[in-house]
Amino acid sequence: MPVTKQICDSLSDKEIISRSIEDVEYFRCIYERYEKKLKRYIFQISNFSEDEAEDILQNVFIKIWKNINGYDETIKFSSFLYRIVHNETISLYRKKQTLEKVKENYSHEVGDENEFELREKPTKSQKILEVLNLLSEKYKEVLVLKFLENMDYEEISDILKIPEGTVATRINRAKKAFARIVKNENIVNELLN
Repeated sequence: MPVTKQICDSLSDKEIISRSIEDVEYFRCIYERYEKKLKRYIFQISNFSEDEAEDILQNVFIKIWKNINGYDETIKFSSFLYRIVHNETISLYRKKQTLEKVKENYSHEVGDENEFELREKPTKSQKILEVLNLLSEKYKEVLVLKFLENMDYEEISDILKIPEGTVATRINRAKKAFARIVKNENIVNELLN
């Protein structure tokens, strides 16, 4: 019997995991249930292109499949998934930053032909993401998980592997840092419009 969307929708994460271990067709349910959410999360914590996000997701779902037998049922399955996506995204982000620094050093030596580019006026969401990108990684990730992914402290704690008290402290400090950047960059009116 083929695994349909109706079948997937009727199953809990725990049931899907159990059935996936016995029949690989059920793994499709995990993909369909989480692909859009995980992709959105990648975009929120990085400035990756569509192709880069797709590459990350492909790697993530391979890792999920390889590690599904080792899933710790004491944490939410979504937290398990977000943790893998988080690690993959941050890893690629760091590699990309290193590569960009190398390219930047090279372009200073040979000159940059694309010095002037026309840019469209950014939307409110783009401005928020720009401000988030100015924050340190530890502050950016807690704000994205809390306010853009609507996760509670326990889920964030599971994803980032830090105590819930640390999550609360980081969120508080991150909100203050975000507000300082908005004030310093004088973009309050732009965000409100």
